[in-house]
Amino acid sequence: MQTVRSVICVHERYDASWPFTADHWFDRWQSEGSCELYRSEDADARAPQMVPNPETVVRLVLLGLPASSDDLEPFAALEECYADRIGKDSKEGIEGAKERGVSFLFPRGDIQWGQTVAEYALGLTICALRRIPHTSNEMMEGHETWQYSTPGVAKPRQRGAQFGDDVNFANGTIAGKRVRIVGVGNIGGRYAKWCAAMGADVAVWDPFAPEASFDLAGIERCWHLSELVLDSEIFAPMVPLTDSTRGLVTAEHIDALPNQSLVVQVTRARVCDTEALYRRVLKDELFLAADVFDEEPVPLDSPLLGRHNVVHTPHNAGRTINANHSLADDGIARFRPR
Repeated sequence: MQTVRSVICVHERYDASWPFTADHWFDRWQSEGSCELYRSEDADARAPQMVPNPETVVRLVLLGLPASSDDLEPFAALEECYADRIGKDSKEGIEGAKERGVSFLFPRGDIQWGQTVAEYALGLTICALRRIPHTSNEMMEGHETWQYSTPGVAKPRQRGAQFGDDVNFANGTIAGKRVRIVGVGNIGGRYAKWCAAMGADVAVWDPFAPEASFDLAGIERCWHLSELVLDSEIFAPMVPLTDSTRGLVTAEHIDALPNQSLVVQVTRARVCDTEALYRRVLKDELFLAADVFDEEPVPLDSPLLGRHNVVHTPHNAGRTINANHSLADDGIARFRPR
């Protein structure tokens, strides 16, 4: 294996978002040969001043540091550079470095989010169907939640032994449920595949995805969002928030969801018309399992908090150590083998 000088430069503003990424990258490169890690909290920090003898660096990782001409030219032997959160004024420097043969790598969309957020969505779904957070909290308030049987003679279609679900909403197992998903990307595709593997009837609307995405997940493709919502028992919009996806799921779509449906939100709340969504939740027509909201933090006086038909978490679906590591692993994999 050829030995090259590999350097990682990271600013605390990057660590604030991805606190485990730089060190994982450093550990992996160290295990493969050698690596140097330089970290700064100085708002004006620049890579050439952080790194001794920058002219001998062959592989460079810039995390939260600028990549202008002044930042890159001192790295005379540079062959490959990964750059993340480098600022808008770095374009000229990158183009100049490319002209002298430097290859650049940048983060790839939502590669780090897929597994982490999809697993979280699956967990929220199960928590909502089985009312896991609700019964957990009720155990601390009294013994009523242990009283499964109604007083007197047992009757059909009433609560019985070990039955803690709410029959007024989608409940029980994922198996057999009609799961309807918007988006078959890194998050939606995984969630769809797992729900299908658990026995759900899964259909997805994503007009821009290739047919292979649906085939690989083993799911049905729906061509019209207006049709997707009509028979949903579990509805999960799983697209990122962009100018084109803001309000993609309209009030008309929300109002078309069958009563008792469960809505799962883990990407961004405002891909839906949240006013229509929250209105139906507060009317006890829908169950909401959400990690994201139209206003964050959610006001403490919000009527959504603590409801019998809401499972809520504080926007942390994507920030696991594994997501931090995945971000580094993806970058490492795209450097040339040495």
